[in-house]
Amino acid sequence: MPYISVTALSHPGLRREHNEDSLVVGPWTLCGTVTENPQTMAFPLGRPLVVAVADGIGGQPAGEVASSLVVRRLALFGPALDGEEAVRDALGMCNHAVYAAADRAPELSTMGTTVAGVVILEKELLVFNVGDSRVIEVGPAGDDDDGDPAGARAATDDTLHQVSVDDSPALPQGRRTTSIITQALGGAPAFSAITPHVSASSLTPGTRMLVCSDGLTDPVLDDEIDDILRAHDGGRAVFELWKAAMAAGGPDNVTIALVSVTG
Repeated sequence: MPYISVTALSHPGLRREHNEDSLVVGPWTLCGTVTENPQTMAFPLGRPLVVAVADGIGGQPAGEVASSLVVRRLALFGPALDGEEAVRDALGMCNHAVYAAADRAPELSTMGTTVAGVVILEKELLVFNVGDSRVIEVGPAGDDDDGDPAGARAATDDTLHQVSVDDSPALPQGRRTTSIITQALGGAPAFSAITPHVSASSLTPGTRMLVCSDGLTDPVLDDEIDDILRAHDGGRAVFELWKAAMAAGGPDNVTIALVSVTG
């Protein structure tokens, strides 16, 4: 029987006082907590399954409130997310909800969050994001033909392919990351509409998707992420990705979800 496995971990990193990331996997949410041990869940393929990471905007109030509000709504909307338009509508409602919550409590003013994720349907994969959290298509795990997981590879043989769209300004030459984002859910004093990035593709057995906050992709180079995901799958892969972020200084909250479709 075809099924979906999701392995996830969330951690504040080494420099932040608390975790402003939140995660949704189907009906299950994880908000602002610490899980140094990856957790794996399995779901039958068929009904829509949403997996998403929301990263509260740093330097503004209550990022953890905004991110948790969004993932909890996505968990409620999840079974109805049966197409691109449904996902766009859900993200629009999440944006309204963040602003409405901020309007009710002055201490929450300008709170905001990014969000990125996938919805897995029986025969289709929907990818969505607002902000700079990422969804990355990942090739199959396993050694290269020569037995070396980090061995030589052709330029066209990359494991990683980013399928989300970063809402960030163009980077100056020599820079690979920026903390600036051009849109988010909430994040401004007055309501601002969003234009979510949503795309659809055919779902194939063996698909692996990495959904993560920029606490992973900012400090850890793509080549290192690629090597880890070539060599490992499931809990070991997620744990090694987290270790790499910590070894790179753990400058931000890091949340990782590795999604695999089997059968």
